[in-house]
Amino acid sequence: MDSSASNAPQPVGLYPAARKVGNLLFVSGIGPRLPKSAPAASSVPGLALDAAGNYQSFDFEAQVHSVMANVRTVLEENGAKWSDLVDVTVFLTDMRRDFSTFNRLYAEYFADVNPRPCRTTVEVGALPTPIAVELKVIAVLP
Repeated sequence: MDSSASNAPQPVGLYPAARKVGNLLFVSGIGPRLPKSAPAASSVPGLALDAAGNYQSFDFEAQVHSVMANVRTVLEENGAKWSDLVDVTVFLTDMRRDFSTFNRLYAEYFADVNPRPCRTTVEVGALPTPIAVELKVIAVLP
C-alpha cells in the first residue's frame, strides 16, 4: 500500500514517499529539500548556485539535519518512530569530503536508539537534484 507524506519534499519521479508491506515501512530515497518543496536548488538548505550552476555556498551539515528531519516526518506520518528504523542506506556524493561529518551527525541522531539500525553508506556520482546526501530507510511498524 502506497503511503503519503504530505509534509515531506515532493518525490522527483513517479513513486511514493513510502510503502507499507505487512509490518514494514519502506521509505523511498529522500533528500534534504525543504518540506513540501518541488525539486529546485533554491529548496536545498545551505545551497546557493550561480546562473552557471556552480556552488556559491554549500553547507553539508544543514543538508544532513534537513534530511534527518524529512525522514522523521515520513516515518511519523506513516505511524513509525525513529526507534523503529531497522535499516538505513546513505548516499553521499563526496565520501572523502563528507563521510566523517555525516558519521558525527549520525551518531548524535542515533545516540539514544537501541538497538541501532543497520547502515550502509555508498558514494554516488550524482543524485537527481543538487543535493549531497540522500537516505533510504526501512522501519518496522509497531
